[in-house]
Amino acid sequence: STRNYPCKMNQLPPKSPLASPVSEGTNSRVEPLDNLSMDSFWLEVENIKQSAEAEHEECSLADVKTQEEGEAEAEWLQDAGLSELLGDCGSDGDNLVLLSTLTRTQTAAVQRRLDTYSRSRRRKNKHPVRHVRDIFTVGNPEETGAEKEESSPDPLWHNLRTANAQRKTQDYSCTVRNPGKEEVFNMDVAYSEQAAVLLKGSFLPEARKLKDGNTLTKFKIPKGRLGVTRIGDLSAQDMKKIPTLALIELTALCDILGCELKRNKAAKLKTTEKRLFGVPLNTLLENDQKLLPNTKVPLLLQALLSCLEKRGLETEGILRVSGSQTRIKSLEQKLEREFYTGLFRWDEVHQNDVSGLLKRFIRELPAPLLTAEYLPAFAAVQNIPDLKQRLQALNLLILILPEPNRNTLKALLEFLSKVVARENNNKMNLWNVSTVMAPNLFMHKGLPNKIPEGKEKQLAEGAADVVRMMIHYQDLLWTVSSFLVAQVRKLNESNSKRYQFCDKRIKNLLRKIHADKEKVEKNQAEPSKIVKVHASLLLKDSLEVHLNNATRVADVLRQFQKNLCQNGWNIVNTVNLLKCNNSVECTNLLLYEVGGNIGEHCLDPDTYLLDLYHINPHAEWIIKQNPSYPRMF
Repeated sequence: STRNYPCKMNQLPPKSPLASPVSEGTNSRVEPLDNLSMDSFWLEVENIKQSAEAEHEECSLADVKTQEEGEAEAEWLQDAGLSELLGDCGSDGDNLVLLSTLTRTQTAAVQRRLDTYSRSRRRKNKHPVRHVRDIFTVGNPEETGAEKEESSPDPLWHNLRTANAQRKTQDYSCTVRNPGKEEVFNMDVAYSEQAAVLLKGSFLPEARKLKDGNTLTKFKIPKGRLGVTRIGDLSAQDMKKIPTLALIELTALCDILGCELKRNKAAKLKTTEKRLFGVPLNTLLENDQKLLPNTKVPLLLQALLSCLEKRGLETEGILRVSGSQTRIKSLEQKLEREFYTGLFRWDEVHQNDVSGLLKRFIRELPAPLLTAEYLPAFAAVQNIPDLKQRLQALNLLILILPEPNRNTLKALLEFLSKVVARENNNKMNLWNVSTVMAPNLFMHKGLPNKIPEGKEKQLAEGAADVVRMMIHYQDLLWTVSSFLVAQVRKLNESNSKRYQFCDKRIKNLLRKIHADKEKVEKNQAEPSKIVKVHASLLLKDSLEVHLNNATRVADVLRQFQKNLCQNGWNIVNTVNLLKCNNSVECTNLLLYEVGGNIGEHCLDPDTYLLDLYHINPHAEWIIKQNPSYPRMF
């Protein structure tokens, strides 16, 4: 056998092509939580404790520490990009831009936390902070924030509190609607706005309990005229805006549902002399990127998953059956010495030991993979009664995660889907895999908090159910909602307009704004438009495209392919074009929207381009080659 050199992608243990991941489209059978065995969960907990005791460490299910009044709200406002609201001076520019993009429910969530923080400051006799209504200059400016709150309560909050009070008297635990049937998952309207509408109706009493059905509900994201945006489709610049918006939206959703959004303080990471295990994700990736630029998932994790995909998917009880703790510890030490030298022999390692190394790698991270701050929030998802709303909360939590954590989690979940897909051979169904992996994701030695007596079973089942949802619905969870993309566009537009006002030539500025407004109004009235599509990395020529209401991205790519093959365009680099039977494959090409009110956006093939042009008339459209690697790292 040959030695595998881990620093080169093509020399990692090859993946099995036979396994296909499980998606939400699969009609997977699922049993009620009451009837599902938790034996694998507690066996895994015992294995983790034995491993921790051998190294004199403590590990338990993570819970949240209590904070003083106002402290949590101050941290939230900082994380939400509204830290300037905590002081009584300074520029409001960034805050006004962000606040101007928020929905009513999102604004109410900000208002609630700023009110709580203001009250805590007054009790401590500290300098008063400005009220969010003062930022918008709404109401009588002579009234104080406290007077406004007492004299003019927000009718939205009054209605929501009343609805939640009625709701808490009923039992809607573990409910889904139409189990086994396909349901629409609306991403065009903010989740919190949807929840506010549902609370006014009779939705909750109609919800059906999970034990009434035997299949996981299928969800379908309806494609609007602008298509669907996946994580990775947006530029890094625009993706940096998403976590802030997702945090505000998640908070608004939890407020309306009457669920507390639990967050921990950011953990201080301990330094280690190790190079692989117990090393922060950021440090691992920095080291790996020196060897293989653009690496998004640690090379060690890639090697572990590749080894298991090659030889472990057929192994009965893979992940559940524990390898030898002595061998696993010895292998860890050997990997620390030999992984980056290419001397480690993966073919000599037993598959159960590799799965043990995988779980150990996740547990040994200095901070939980789901982050110390939001691990309690992931665990609290189980408290949301409706399945669709649980998925909405999970979708937002995934978007809040730092990019290294999100990419690493996705690689892990893709592998777990492949394990479930081979259930007939390895005897590991979706629930088995979830119960085994939940302790490794939700138990962490850095968060040794005690669990209240009698809550162990509830927290364990909830953690396993959250992992089950992340595995089964990962395609849905890794989608960026259309309403968030629209908010990013508004942020970019507002920032651009704000910077333009620095120009002292006001007359010229106003003339330009008026002209731009007329141009946009004219564009929206146009039934057709002729635009140019560029492909500078592939061709010297540009493609002139006639847009109408039926023109989609896929149509433009086909037209580009046809002209390329028939008209003999001047190709810049033939090597860059993947050919099949002397023709360029359309599937190897992507169309990007660049500039205007977006940084860079890889477009869904079903996007209607005239609609997109009306929304972003100043953007350029550029054709690029599809990334060579089928996976995201």
